[in-house]
Amino acid sequence: MSDTSKSAAFWRSFPIFEEFDTETIAAIADIATHRKWPAGTVIFQRGDEGNYMLAIASGRVKLSLISPQGKELAIRHMEPGTILGEMAILDGEPRSADATTVTATEGYVLAKRDLLPIITTRPGTAETVIRFLCARIRETTERLETMALYDLDSRVARFFLATLRQIHGHELPDQANLQLSLSQTEIAAIVGCSRPKMNRALASLEDAGAITRRDGIVGCDIGRLVRIAEPLDD
Repeated sequence: MSDTSKSAAFWRSFPIFEEFDTETIAAIADIATHRKWPAGTVIFQRGDEGNYMLAIASGRVKLSLISPQGKELAIRHMEPGTILGEMAILDGEPRSADATTVTATEGYVLAKRDLLPIITTRPGTAETVIRFLCARIRETTERLETMALYDLDSRVARFFLATLRQIHGHELPDQANLQLSLSQTEIAAIVGCSRPKMNRALASLEDAGAITRRDGIVGCDIGRLVRIAEPLDD
């Protein structure tokens, strides 16, 4: 195991572990197994047994659902500092989505048989995990609301705002630059549209002065994005 994986700061960079005490962090580090996956690797599929959780150290992993007809719905992209697979190890149910590496990825495997005793026997850890899961549920609810109730321009604006809040927190500056690791095709899958429609939505946001695009950087006018993301009823 690398020195990084033994660092308390490394493990506390994952929100689920950030409130764990030093002894619990050390226990987490001791059970973690380092793994590498090439781009395009299916780490697990929907319906698989959930006997481990992953902590992503580098790269990117896509969580998605695929219909019997082959249509894919991207649920979210997991980047360094995020975990995946936690639901299945906590509720004992099968995997609820497919996990596929988008780029070469490194991370740490935490086996259910080793992790559950740490969570269930140490004071305060279960409450921390519950708060983390509640935050995940709220995030998922907001994504479903966005997909179902908002037009495409609003959905793309909400995507930009949600991404900025991951960086800056809920108090956003008036102006912010965003360098996205996702392609337009990947963003289109997240907001639920085709790439041509995504291009038109981005052009519409530019025309409204909500974003600018140059050299891979998206300049965001927060006030205008918010107005597009939350349009007033006619």
